[in-house]
Amino acid sequence: MKPATLGVIGASALSILCCPDRASAQGGDRLRVSGEWRGRYETLTGQFRAGGSGTDQMLAFRTLVLVEADTGPITWGAEMQDSRAYLDDEGSPVSTSIVNPLDLLQLYGRTQLDRGLGDGGQTEVRVGRMTLDIGSGRQVERVDFANVISHYTGLAVRTTSRRGDELHAFYVVPVGRRPTDRQSLTDNAVSGDEEETGRRYWAVHYVRPELTGPRMDGITGEVFVYGLREEDTATVPTPNRRYLTWGARLSREPAIGRWDLDVEGAYRSGSRRATSGLGDVRDLRVRAWTLHASIGRTLDHPWRPRLALDFDYASGDRRPDDDAFDQYERLFGSRRSDLGNTGIHGPLTPANLSAPGGRIEVRPSARWDARLAYKAAFLASATDAWVVARVRDPSGRSGRFIGHAIDARARYWLDPDRVRLEVGGSALLGGDLGDRAPNGSRQGDTVYAYVQMTRTF
Repeated sequence: MKPATLGVIGASALSILCCPDRASAQGGDRLRVSGEWRGRYETLTGQFRAGGSGTDQMLAFRTLVLVEADTGPITWGAEMQDSRAYLDDEGSPVSTSIVNPLDLLQLYGRTQLDRGLGDGGQTEVRVGRMTLDIGSGRQVERVDFANVISHYTGLAVRTTSRRGDELHAFYVVPVGRRPTDRQSLTDNAVSGDEEETGRRYWAVHYVRPELTGPRMDGITGEVFVYGLREEDTATVPTPNRRYLTWGARLSREPAIGRWDLDVEGAYRSGSRRATSGLGDVRDLRVRAWTLHASIGRTLDHPWRPRLALDFDYASGDRRPDDDAFDQYERLFGSRRSDLGNTGIHGPLTPANLSAPGGRIEVRPSARWDARLAYKAAFLASATDAWVVARVRDPSGRSGRFIGHAIDARARYWLDPDRVRLEVGGSALLGGDLGDRAPNGSRQGDTVYAYVQMTRTF
């Protein structure tokens, strides 16, 4: 998309953002306008990433405007995303997950059919550019905390039953976010996103609520299979991944006076190459797996405290010099819900990780909530990388202990359902790995804090 066209779209969207009620009224019930504006300031002391030193900061803004027009059998939707960052330091981890100025996040047609899984079911079909969010979000998610939301182009179908069963299926190509070079990202340069046609992502994901059987009260079951297939194009080199990921989940929502749970596992097979280099033509066998398990209980108290224990595991590559790649990679799913604040921090991701922990959550009223979480973070394989930090000791002699990860946040609705204030902080009390690995930062502990304001309309 040309920058001039994007400028017109951006100007129109910003005028809608300033006067959303007026814009909605002009279209009546058939034209719906919604969105959000968010600003967040982040600061960090002590760098855990390889080569990092000193402090860091960032002021990040994200604007979303969604316009939907109901024309009868088809609803047309267009959503603009404008994500920018300022005040970042020379060593800031600026990437396309933080900066993506003025582009179309979604552009789709959606229709509803009065047929689904059995009598009384329905089916929704979407075609075009879209975001995806299914189940726990660990496989694919429309992220919230990240400054840039991932998007895709293709076909997505959601079929439901009268009882509440859901069957999701999609076949899409990821949209490559532009620009990608450091200088353009720092300058918040506008460059239209483009579909990466050499990458195809598909899934079938089934959700069944209220499983029957002993001790199954309130438990939802899920089974899924996700596939990824890549090949190099003239503009986008890839590791030529051929992945098939199978998995299942059992979950029970928190409620006062009862135990809740969330257990999700996935196994991945296939092949990939070690790098994206065009000269790398050796296929490595992939066998990798991941597990999230948590159990909690909400106490009968006015603050509704929930206490939980959890464990996150994602396999690592055991031998860097063999013909196998055993690391479970995070592709398009979430990490903040399980593993803490991200932004310019985010030391943990579900790849080569073993992390037991626990958390406490409180919700004193409908207007505010808070949580405090802890993880003891280890590498699953000492010879593989601490992925986010890009720290690695192929010999494994630097140990596996990443550190103690402490994470907290509190949110308060200044104006219910319209304006929310959020503050949070994290600390990584570094273990031996960051000090002993050949390319470790040796910067000691990391302390991170942020404050953000979100205006929703």
